[in-house]
Amino acid sequence: MKDSGFLASVDAMYDRAAALMNLPSGLAHQIKTVNSTYKVSFGVRLRDQMFTFTGFRSVHSEHLEPVKGGIRFAPTVNQEEVEALAALMSYKCALVDVPFGGAKGGLLIDPKNWEKSELEKITRKFTQELAKRDLIHPSQNVPAPDMGTGESEMAWIADEYRKLYPTELNALACVTGKPVSKGGIQGRTEATGRGIQYAIREFFRHSDDVKSTGLSGTIEGKTISIQGLGNVGYHAAAFLSQEDGAKITSVIERDGSIVDNKGINIKALHSHMKETGGVSGFNGFTNKSKETLERQCDILIPAALESVINLSNANKIKTKLIVEAANGPITFEADDLLRRKGITIIPDLYANAGGVTVSYFEWVKNLTHMRFGRMQRRETEHRNSLLINSIENITGKKFSKKVRSNITEGPKEIDLVRSGLDDTMREAYIVISSKRKSDPRIIDLRTAAMITALEKITQSYLSSGL
Repeated sequence: MKDSGFLASVDAMYDRAAALMNLPSGLAHQIKTVNSTYKVSFGVRLRDQMFTFTGFRSVHSEHLEPVKGGIRFAPTVNQEEVEALAALMSYKCALVDVPFGGAKGGLLIDPKNWEKSELEKITRKFTQELAKRDLIHPSQNVPAPDMGTGESEMAWIADEYRKLYPTELNALACVTGKPVSKGGIQGRTEATGRGIQYAIREFFRHSDDVKSTGLSGTIEGKTISIQGLGNVGYHAAAFLSQEDGAKITSVIERDGSIVDNKGINIKALHSHMKETGGVSGFNGFTNKSKETLERQCDILIPAALESVINLSNANKIKTKLIVEAANGPITFEADDLLRRKGITIIPDLYANAGGVTVSYFEWVKNLTHMRFGRMQRRETEHRNSLLINSIENITGKKFSKKVRSNITEGPKEIDLVRSGLDDTMREAYIVISSKRKSDPRIIDLRTAAMITALEKITQSYLSSGL
């Protein structure tokens, strides 16, 4: 038996869920099919010569618009990858009630080979090529950061789009993941990692689900292995260790791994990686990444590339719970094998939905032209102060300054973003868990999540008269 490719794995997981639903065959095919994929090639003059770059933008489903999905810069970008990622975005947005269709983009480039000024020229030219085809547009197609891109690239895209369409009032809403100073929203950078934390917290609130894994109690003290300490992996590891008391006992990276059964100092490791470009030289280093991935731990979080867990290593995975922080880190065949081994998987289309959720908040902020909390923060503080004063007058006792401050302070934008993300992850998990328990044919959380997403997409299509 061979592992399916990324797109084939996504489609197989779709087919497994769709087979349990009463979908008309034509509609089932329409939902599954990628609507369109655009390939663009363009030249940029750099270093006194012309370089040609190839990029993609795939639109999986336009049942809701705009379509949403990141743009990644990587030397491995290809059409199948962006189509698989676009499909996952459709299902992900539907699952967590974010009103977008699914899309994805990529540029075939290794960012490490270019200076920042050169990357800016390349990104702006790519933006021009996409914009002229309406593949970037506030109401049609809204990109976001992905692997190899971040706030800088999104700021360049937004600025270039505004230059192309200077009368577009909502130009900043053409892309999300921007710096706060350029129309971004607080909490977006760490949103996917924060979403992983909230997903795991919610899982541990469901005692039956926790018991089925052989785990017990709370996150505190649980041993966690992180595969990939990029933006998502780092923030998930930092939040889980610093705020929830988990122990990050291993980190797997390209140049090796760090192992420490007492718990790795994630901030120190992250600083080391920024300074040196890798994990080599840090306390606990080993070059045996393969073996580290297969180490015993309570929770394994693959947070890098797709298909890292496959038929070659799935049988050797020793964990009770896998949380998919990356997109498609487990092949369809490995997913089946892990389930038979009794390993619970919290699937990507739910677990890593934090990024698109907060992107949605940023998009709404750009359309309203007002930061969250501006209208209600001081009113909330005033009302809470009146309440505290009344309690003090009735009881004759004073609250401490710290307690008074904590109670009366109105919510800032970051508070509202975190509240909205927490609510989204909680509600979605409750639905998924209930769906899995409602039908014995639904074999795992992934199938439950996919069915939930497909039900919502189906309703969207049918309500449109299709």
